[in-house]
Amino acid sequence: MKKYLIIFIMSLSIAQSGLINAIALTVNNEPITLYDIDEKMLKFNLSEAKAVSLLVDEILYKQSLKKYNISVDYFDIDNYIEKLAKNNNMSLYQFKNAVKQQQDYNSFKEQIKNQLKHQKLISKIASNKLSRATTEDIEIYYNNNRSEFMVSNKIDMIQYSSTNKKALQSIQKNPMMIDSDVSVNNITLTQDTMDAQMKFIVNKTVEQSFSAIFASNKTYNMLFISKKDEIKTIVIEEVKDKIFGIIMTQREKEYLKDYFETLKIIADIKVLR
Repeated sequence: MKKYLIIFIMSLSIAQSGLINAIALTVNNEPITLYDIDEKMLKFNLSEAKAVSLLVDEILYKQSLKKYNISVDYFDIDNYIEKLAKNNNMSLYQFKNAVKQQQDYNSFKEQIKNQLKHQKLISKIASNKLSRATTEDIEIYYNNNRSEFMVSNKIDMIQYSSTNKKALQSIQKNPMMIDSDVSVNNITLTQDTMDAQMKFIVNKTVEQSFSAIFASNKTYNMLFISKKDEIKTIVIEEVKDKIFGIIMTQREKEYLKDYFETLKIIADIKVLR
């Protein structure tokens, strides 16, 4: 109740002010301006109270990173990406290429950097305070969430290939379009006949939709997944490490939630307007 009362008082105080760039409140002497609050409200379509609460959370998080001297360098990022490639049975080159087809690679690296900061903070503040997932925990999660571990063994698709990337982009927008620069083939593949990069792309693309455009054999390629068939459940032995990570991530989130709720209570929050 105390938390919500503080936020409510903040909201009332802020609403009474018409000074756009004025400091609305401070969190351990770090300012939040009215502009910060308006920007957050517009960006995430939030109420004023929720925007203030989110900004307070962000400041407390940054202050915790500073307090525990958390930093991430290029070596950390590259090492993590190499592990991701290995876990997907890809070479580093294949994995980077697959990621680049899905999103901006610099944005991907920034996501990794933030994720590693988060992991390092968890290790500092929650060391020996989180119970490790047991074999029984993993089996319970697997049995209760089997749909997460289902994969199609047989996939019918249309493969579009061209040296002209824009031609494939045009077909994405207008599937009925015919372009002489584009080679079109109906193919059927199984998990056993696909290389690691193809698996990565196909398994991420839902039925009746186009994959991202990707480079292979010196041409641009795109897939339209017509049908996924012969659905099978991956055996628990193949996903137990993944499930362990999922369970521990859930426990970390709960611990962090409680940790930052406590920080909010003891933080020096001053409402100025």
